[in-house]
Amino acid sequence: MMQKIIELQNIRKNYFLNKQVIEVIKGVSLSIQRNEYITLMGPSGSGKSTLMNIIGCLDTPTSGNYFLNRNDVSKLNDNQLADVRNKQIGFIFQQFNLLPRLTALENVALPLVYAGVSKKERTQRALEVLEKVGLADRSHHKPNELSGGQNQRVAIARALINNPTLILADEPTGNLDSKTSNEIMEAFDALHASGNTLLIVTHEENIAAFAKRVIRLKDGVIESDLVKDAVVSKTSN
Repeated sequence: MMQKIIELQNIRKNYFLNKQVIEVIKGVSLSIQRNEYITLMGPSGSGKSTLMNIIGCLDTPTSGNYFLNRNDVSKLNDNQLADVRNKQIGFIFQQFNLLPRLTALENVALPLVYAGVSKKERTQRALEVLEKVGLADRSHHKPNELSGGQNQRVAIARALINNPTLILADEPTGNLDSKTSNEIMEAFDALHASGNTLLIVTHEENIAAFAKRVIRLKDGVIESDLVKDAVVSKTSN
């Protein structure tokens, strides 16, 4: 039986501009099972970045409930959310977000420093995940000594280091050429095959084609939710 790791129940997110209420997310409900491979798509202003921030525990909804591993994280304070992010979510960003003065190994091990893991164990675990992304031989290189694709692989390894519940990638190929983008997407394929749960936010159809499920957002609601060729749900405005 598939294990549900994420459940959003009627999530809404409003922002306030002077006395005006801006509705960004307008009642989104969805479930994500363990080892799903999903892309979240939508035009600019569709709400996909806001929804990604809520799923990634970077923001809280105005109303509704968000269950991560059966725990309602929608009502947690900032410190509690930070703890959830550090332990359960691996982030991969378009800009890599690597520290330039640290080696690949040190960048990958960084989350373990905050978790209080010993240096010996940090080094061992960082080498293991660098091996997974094919960069064990580049462990002592700094970001400026690596290509864009290699830096993104370092970022993927860093996201894996805490064995997270969910890997969340925001436009992970946005700064890469098409050949390197394909190599990174093949790396995601391998992560999915090894049991990881992936959610990739992208506006590129060729990147979305790698996923097994595509959720499209429009005007703050789910426009379509497709698993391969089968429509599993659809919400209209």
